[in-house]
This record gives sequence, structure tokens and C-alpha cells, in this order.
Amino acid sequence: MKPDTVIIGASDVMERLRQFALQVAETDITVLITGETGSGKEVLARFIHNHSRRAGKSFIPVNCGAIPTGILESELFGHEKGAFTGAVQARKGYFETADRGSIFLDEIGEMSLETQVKFLRVIENGEFQRVGASSTIYSDTRIIAATNKNLMQAVAEHNFREDLYYRLRSVELQIPPLRERGRDILLLTEHFVHEFQQKHTIPFEGFTPDATEMLLRYPWPGNVRELRNLVESLLVLEKGREITSGILDKHLIQRNRFKSLVHDPVRSEKNELQLLYSSLIQLRQEVSDIRHMVQQLMEPDRPLHTAPLLLPDPSENTEPPSITEPGPTPAPPSLDEAEKKTIIEAINRCGGNKKKAAAALGTTERTLYRKIKRYGL
Repeated sequence: MKPDTVIIGASDVMERLRQFALQVAETDITVLITGETGSGKEVLARFIHNHSRRAGKSFIPVNCGAIPTGILESELFGHEKGAFTGAVQARKGYFETADRGSIFLDEIGEMSLETQVKFLRVIENGEFQRVGASSTIYSDTRIIAATNKNLMQAVAEHNFREDLYYRLRSVELQIPPLRERGRDILLLTEHFVHEFQQKHTIPFEGFTPDATEMLLRYPWPGNVRELRNLVESLLVLEKGREITSGILDKHLIQRNRFKSLVHDPVRSEKNELQLLYSSLIQLRQEVSDIRHMVQQLMEPDRPLHTAPLLLPDPSENTEPPSITEPGPTPAPPSLDEAEKKTIIEAINRCGGNKKKAAAALGTTERTLYRKIKRYGL
């Protein structure tokens, strides 16, 4: 069996999915595979085909969303010579090519309503006509369809035929997103590392514990496809290096996803502190403006007695403010002070581990050490 037809995963949900796939593979029933983009729908379709009685025959994958609407019908059913401009000779379609084998129709929700009518006929009795032909062709083809869309919603919006929807749903297999598969992430990572080590003959020093933890808590919006691409990039671009959380963070940030999608307590606290400092600065400026206005409105010979309108430092044991003459408003903390405090708190939270602190702050370890030296920490 080919490597790409192996379903990798030890989680309960993937084990159940594997057993269902083996069960339906023994029949010729139409299968609908649902799941997010990149979750492995074609892999599951190949797995079903390779465990069926059709394993020795053709497996034809077709991406319905990648073929223009006007061409898809000709690609699926074929055409006769002269059927349209450019049809200089007769051509078989995918259903004829897949006879006695399996056809995998990915992104089935992108199929036009006109093509859906003809496709429904193929599902029901295996018959179709080439574009421009009058004779009927029969094809003994196992149909496996897939989508990342909500077809029931598409039916409600009149973008997908209801009869076709229920015909496809004879058996529905749903692939869970990678973020819900727990430690399957590490099994897949190991599989891809082995695959690309053999492909590129590149040594690999493995992942540090903090990088492994980052792999587990990253939400993987691109699912298995994203993980596979990441592993290949790491092996090629970080050749011979042990992958730390800093290195991994850098590659994830380059995909413009990590900062906005991964929740990190230290990073969240940093953002909250920055927001608090900005609010304090704005509040103190407003207080200063109000005080100045009040002083201008009062009579020059009338003494002004008021309590200082400054927020106390919660770390100090403050007494109730006394009645004093107004003085200059203390300067708000600078950005350097805010950054220094944030770095100290991140390092303390990470138990003094500079690598973890750098990863938590969303920067490189080298940059963190430069900041530490700058602030004399």
C-alpha cells in the first residue's frame, strides 16, 4: 500500500473513522467525506479505494472547484468531435476512464446546478452522455465525493440539489480538524519528518520539549496539509538544527497565523499591560487638562485646595490622600519601562528560562538577550 493511503492516528476519533472506512470499503455504496480544508479527505478516499475490490483499478481524483463551470461537464463525461469550438477529436471523460475503478470528486459543492442534474443520473444508474452525443454510455464507477461546505445550507440557499444531497449522504464520513486530534499531531509530525528525510536526504535533530508543546497547542487552521508543509520547510531551511520553540515560532509567524490564533497567557498579559499603560497615560492627561481648566476659572487670590487626582500604585501600602496644594503631574511610564517590566514578568513566569520567555513574548532568543543587556537585567 502506498504511504499516502495510510490513515495516521491513534486517537479514538480516528480509530472509529478508520473502522467505518474499512466497513464501507467492502461495498460500492456512495460515500460523502466532509471536513475542513487540508484535513485529509483525499487520503481517506484513497484509503477506501485501496481496501475495496477495486484496489487494482483506477482511482481518479477530480477537483470540481478548480475546473471552470463550462469545462467541468466535458471533463467528467467527455465530448464528441465538433461538440464545441476546440473539440477537434472525441475524448473520454473521467467517468469512462474510471470504469471499474473509483472517482473522487472533491469540492462537490462547487458543481453547477446543470451539471448536478447529469451527475445525479450517474449516481442512480451509472449512465451518462458525452457532450454533443446522443448515445448513452454506462460506467461501473465507485463514487466518493467530498466537501468542506455545509451542503444542507447550500440546499436551503438553492445552490445545491436536495435530491442529490440525500443521494450523496448514503454514508457520510466526517474527518475531525487536526486541532481536535490531540497527540496525533506528533504522530503525523514524525511521519512527515521520516518522509522528507528520505526525500531530501537531510539529517534531523528533532524538536525540543517546548517546541513539541507548541506543536500541540497551535490550532492548525490549515490542518494536516499545513503541518506537512511546515515540517518540510523546517527540514530544508533549518537543516541539521534542533527545532526550538523560537525557530518554530518564527516559521509559524511567517504564515501570518500564529500571533493572532494562538492564545498564550504571557503574551495576552503583555497586551493587557500595554493597554493599561495607554489608558493610564490618557487618563492622566485628561486629569491634568481638567485641573488646568479649574485653576483658570477660580479667582487668582483664592487658594486652591484639592486632592491629587493620581492613581495610586497598587504595590504600595497607601494611606488616604491628604489635602495638599496641587503639584505637577508625575510623568507616565515610558515605553521602555513598560517593555522592561513585561520582559521581567515573562522571564519570571517561565522560571528563568530565556528560550521559553522569548517564545512567549513572540520574539527570538537573540532579541531577548539584546533587550536584557540593554535594560541591565
